[in-house]
Amino acid sequence: MHGEPLYPAGFTHFRYANPDAPKGGAITYGATGSFDSLNPFIVRGTSALGLREHVFESLLARGYDEPFTLYGLIAETVEVPADRSWIAFTLNAKARFSDGVPVTVDDIVYSLETLRDKGRPNFKTYYSKVERVERIGARTIKFHFTPDGDREISLIIGLMPIIPKHIYEQRDFGAANFDVPVGSGPYVVDRTVPGKRIIYRRDPDYWGKDLPVNAGHYNIDLITYEYFRDTNASFEAFKTGIYDARPEDDPVRWTTGYDFPALRNGKVRKAAFATGLPSGMYGLVFNTRRPVLEDRNVREALIHLFNFEWINENLYFGSYVRTRSFFDNSELASSGRRAGERERKLLAPFPGAVSPEVMEHGWRAPAGDPKGQDRANRARAIALLREAGFELRNGVMTSRATGQPLRLEILVATPAEERLALTYTRMTSRIGISIAVRNVDPSQYQERRNNYDFDMIFNSWFSSLSPGNEQSFYWGSAAADVPGTRNYMGVKDPAIDAMIEAMLAAETREDFTAAVRAMDRVLMSGAYMIPLFHQPEQWLALWNKVKVPETTSLYGYRSSTWWIDGK
Repeated sequence: MHGEPLYPAGFTHFRYANPDAPKGGAITYGATGSFDSLNPFIVRGTSALGLREHVFESLLARGYDEPFTLYGLIAETVEVPADRSWIAFTLNAKARFSDGVPVTVDDIVYSLETLRDKGRPNFKTYYSKVERVERIGARTIKFHFTPDGDREISLIIGLMPIIPKHIYEQRDFGAANFDVPVGSGPYVVDRTVPGKRIIYRRDPDYWGKDLPVNAGHYNIDLITYEYFRDTNASFEAFKTGIYDARPEDDPVRWTTGYDFPALRNGKVRKAAFATGLPSGMYGLVFNTRRPVLEDRNVREALIHLFNFEWINENLYFGSYVRTRSFFDNSELASSGRRAGERERKLLAPFPGAVSPEVMEHGWRAPAGDPKGQDRANRARAIALLREAGFELRNGVMTSRATGQPLRLEILVATPAEERLALTYTRMTSRIGISIAVRNVDPSQYQERRNNYDFDMIFNSWFSSLSPGNEQSFYWGSAAADVPGTRNYMGVKDPAIDAMIEAMLAAETREDFTAAVRAMDRVLMSGAYMIPLFHQPEQWLALWNKVKVPETTSLYGYRSSTWWIDGK
């Protein structure tokens, strides 16, 4: 995306993969909830885990030792001009789908058109930037882009999943069903138990097994995803060996829960991995489509009522760090930094989009009280609500205009979310705000989230060192009214749209960093969510048959590089 690739032409493997790793064995992962589809590319239904990673490939493969660099996979060579107005791929003549049919230019065109027209909304957003497609010979295809200055789109096309035309033109692509998927990737779907289990089998005839990008990857013969009703059932299953690898995100469980026989006997180990990634954002999101949450003062008041210091100490053993930016722990974060000249120039056409405080030093969370009193923040919340037209009447926060009490609902899908939500509602109730917590089953939760039928939800946004087009899907104005996007807040802000455009047009890392920080400042100034907290590192528990490379990627551990101890 910016600068030169880390690996030179002729490299043999990524350094975070072990090219001598043995092949064979089986691994089981745990999942919560259920699934009712084997199509990961559509909004309808909930697809099984692992399909995109194991079955479907892209033209290029990502290197995880760099912010955003791609290397050859289905595409053997790439041509791109300095202005990135087009990109041409020449396909590897060896590339095959799992049924033995060669990957052709027709499959590439079909993938673009089908995903753009029938796939998830983000595909339409990305692939609509292809102005025309040019076929050059039997194996070369050239994509010409719309003249909007998006320098990332050439890489996005390189990551487009490739689907076989001869299979999917015979199917209803938009239907959520259990038709066995066919791709060109290293695994095939071996069998499924709908909603409960999916098993992938390594394809011994996988066409790309000798490519440098795949060396030391895809070592395990059978990969199973076993589904459990909730996280507690899942954890109990892990303790007894029903599955083999467990990423952990519960600090209480990580601190106190891993005292069981298999761990004490040395059959299970805990590992922590440092990464070079931004923290991302885990927040309690406000749906600004709801009239009561349109008012920024209301949202700001709700932020002040969240006492992180007390919650972290009493619920999480002090294991979390408060999140202050969408890109904490990286050079892309605005937190703790004064806006530079590049940022100020980008933001100049949008006076008021960033508060003076955030412009000066980034967002600062209201300081909570570890003892739980927090009187100053409650007083500030009451003052903000008074400005928004509310007042306390007989202990109830009430609208002066309508006489209606301030009532909200938090939609949750897991016990951990429910516990945190209930704790927060006790904090809001102290100034007369009534918040109900509604726990629904995964399918209903997904449906309501996709259609923005909620007041507040918890959500996590992953952040990379090279954010790009997905930011439009997260908070671009065009995504606000389209079902199935991740603009859960309903943000429509021309300043954010402009910062995304500047980010995508940036030719230097300096300009890119300035655009990302400026976007971060606008988002944090908008009070669209309660920024919560993040882990200081990745936590992972493994049964000892699972082995991992000594070197960790910039993005943390990569399960595709693991192998099974033959002993």
